[in-house]
This record gives sequence, C-alpha cells and structure tokens, in this order.
Amino acid sequence: MRKLLLLIITLFSFNSFSQQATTPDPTKELGVWYMYNGSHQISDKFGLKSMAHFRFFEVGDDMQQFIGRLGANYKFNKNINATIGYAFLNTDETFSITAGDFSEHRIYEDLNVNHKIASLNLAHRFRGEQRFFKSTTGNFFRYQLALSHPIDEKWSTYIYNETFLDFEGEAYNQNWFGTGFKYKVSDIIKLQAGYQLINVNDVGNFNRIQLGIAITTDHRK
Repeated sequence: MRKLLLLIITLFSFNSFSQQATTPDPTKELGVWYMYNGSHQISDKFGLKSMAHFRFFEVGDDMQQFIGRLGANYKFNKNINATIGYAFLNTDETFSITAGDFSEHRIYEDLNVNHKIASLNLAHRFRGEQRFFKSTTGNFFRYQLALSHPIDEKWSTYIYNETFLDFEGEAYNQNWFGTGFKYKVSDIIKLQAGYQLINVNDVGNFNRIQLGIAITTDHRK
C-alpha cells in the first residue's frame, strides 16, 4: 500500500513538473472574447461610445487581456461620424496565469463612414492610436471594412477585415478577419456570435470565438 501511494505521489509530481516546464503555444488554442459595446446618443450631434472586452487565451480559462474604451462621438451627418477617446488595457503576454501582466493606456481617434449598396451595409473605420506602455509610445493606424446583410427582421450576418499599420516598427503589424451573426433582441439590445482569425506579424495566427452584447440608448427622448 505504501509503495502504491509513493508511486501515485511520484507520478503526480512528475506530471505537475511537466505541465510547468512545458509552456503551451497560444497560437494552437481556441480562445474566446466576451464583448460589450455601447452607443449612447445624448443630442442630435453628440454621443458616447463605451466598450469592455474580456479576452481569454482559452475558452473559459486564463484571461489574456481586458480592454475598456470610452469616447465622445460627433455625428456630421447620417453617414459620417467621428470619435475621440481613451482606452485602458491590462494584458498577459506570457500565456501564464500568474505572470507577465502589464498595463497600457491609449488615445484613439476614429472616422466612421457608412453607406449602403442595395441591402448590403458597408462600414469603413479609420482609426489612429497612440499607445503608452512599458515607457514606450507606439503609433498605429488601423483600417476596418465591415459588411453586413439582414437575414430577416431579427437576424443579420456580417464579415469584416481590419489591418494594422505600425509607424514605429515594421509597417504591417497584424490583420483581423471576422464573420458571424447578430440577433436583434430589441431596439436597445443586440447579441453577437462569431469567429475571428488574428494574424500577428512574426508571431502567427490566433483563433477566437466572439460572444457579445451591444446596447444602444437614446437620451434625447
């Protein structure tokens, strides 16, 4: 009995050591993003944009990044609007639950242009970002093209692609491609489920499930 107990303890210790010594490859894991996005109209021209994302290396385990955004939005007309805002991020870059966290602050500027071709909705987002982390300043430009199409009164489908350009390092930084479905619960609440492929230059590809809720409020009423 004592020999069996000793063997079990030895095997358990060896397994624990092996798990600690072997660092999983995050590019081979299926991660998930839990997302909140908010749009809050204050007047005919001005509104607020809010966002909170909880991004995990794996489904339900080991949070990779938290990001929160808050911005002031100005509507030029029904097709063009702009946002300037602030974002805070806490990121784990080591694929480890207990190490590697660092905080980041960002200022961002968006120009959004929306239009339609028949029943197809097109959205262009031009984003400038100034990133402050680890005593470093980074300057990025991002362009996203998104297309959406209604399926019926409640359901719609979407596809998008976003490219990142880095003004400090190599010009091409990363690319995000995503697709999925949205469900309109009401005029205020929409739900989203989709998939995103992230390609990071010199690192590899990351596969992510996206589950989100979008809340739109109108405080002019």
